[in-house]
Amino acid sequence: MSTVLAVIPARGGSKGVPAKNLAQVGGIPLVARAVRACLGARLVTHVLVSTDDDAIADAARAAGSALDAAGRVHCVQRPAAIAGDTATSESAVLHAMDAHEAAHGSPADVVLLVQCTSPFLTSEDVDGVASAVIDDGADTAVTVAPFHAFVWRRIPVGDTIADTAADGAVEDGQGVNHDKSFRPRRQDRPEDFLETGAAYAMEARGFRTHGHRFFGRTALVETDPARVLEIDDPHDLARARALAPLLDPATLPTQADVDAVVLDFDGTQTDDRVLVDSDGREVVAVHRGDGLGIAALRRAGLKLLILSTEKNPVVAARARKLDIPVLHGIDRKDLALKEWCEEHAVAPERVLYAGNDVNDLPCFGLVGWPVAVASAHDSVRAAARAVTTTPGGAGAIREIATWLLGPSLNTPNV
Repeated sequence: MSTVLAVIPARGGSKGVPAKNLAQVGGIPLVARAVRACLGARLVTHVLVSTDDDAIADAARAAGSALDAAGRVHCVQRPAAIAGDTATSESAVLHAMDAHEAAHGSPADVVLLVQCTSPFLTSEDVDGVASAVIDDGADTAVTVAPFHAFVWRRIPVGDTIADTAADGAVEDGQGVNHDKSFRPRRQDRPEDFLETGAAYAMEARGFRTHGHRFFGRTALVETDPARVLEIDDPHDLARARALAPLLDPATLPTQADVDAVVLDFDGTQTDDRVLVDSDGREVVAVHRGDGLGIAALRRAGLKLLILSTEKNPVVAARARKLDIPVLHGIDRKDLALKEWCEEHAVAPERVLYAGNDVNDLPCFGLVGWPVAVASAHDSVRAAARAVTTTPGGAGAIREIATWLLGPSLNTPNV
């Protein structure tokens, strides 16, 4: 069996999107999505994340430990000399290959370059480029998608005239992959492919010799064009989050995935409306089904917490009724959640946090299972890993309890 080393470069610095490789799409950090794709590939024997950032390394290890009992995921500290803006991905791959050989005593047969910035990379894509080298004898391979667009380029021509262009230069639009004077039908044109930037495979010895990801014969491995997206700026990240509910397989947490459930209050356990009487007293409506679900979660041994920015007696009263702890009147919910996890020895990646509005997003970035209720703000739904079918205040927490404990809420103590 060939030794296939998948290298995931994930440096901490990013100008376009700060902390990009930790940004969540579909509730999962980009580096963890890349780790998942590699672990799901049948041909990958080792996964090595090359990073200069401790938080990225922690997220990668957490993804590996959650999915892979064989311990195939490791991290290597990338030296500062190859971690800057001008460093090439090839330099990170070569450094990772050296680290792999030092740890295992033998070189890999095939090395893969897998990019965190392609969030919709699949395990089938990873296997595709690896198989092209292992089974089909290609020297290198790259994921591509069919591409039918006419490509244009601005070409400066003539003398400088102040009012003809923003920079004062006369420009002419020229066809790059076509003659602009002739517009053949798509079926009459040669088939072009767009490099997706997601996954590459190289025969390891050849890569060491050439130092570049393309040498010898290059196999083109086609992937689904709908999944082609590279995250380079905040707009790309927003598009990825909007697409995640459509492109990601639907997954719901089970009790095996979660040690603690943390609940927002307004809009999550209520419908976000407040009734105010003439004396200024506030009244909200909650759902009895949510209380039943929370009681079942407590009996099942899960740690529970209500976390709210509102300093309102009704929040504390509801927590007493449910017999679970509460932190309310909290300005920085993410800091409070982090401290609570540390105090109770709960790994954040094993926390389910349910929320509905933008002040819940920082907490979403901390936990392994960010969950939005059906009535949540669009940005919250886009950042969630799972979304209930039930709105807040209408039994959404009961629905979450059924995910974890089963449709009848059966627990060992019932």
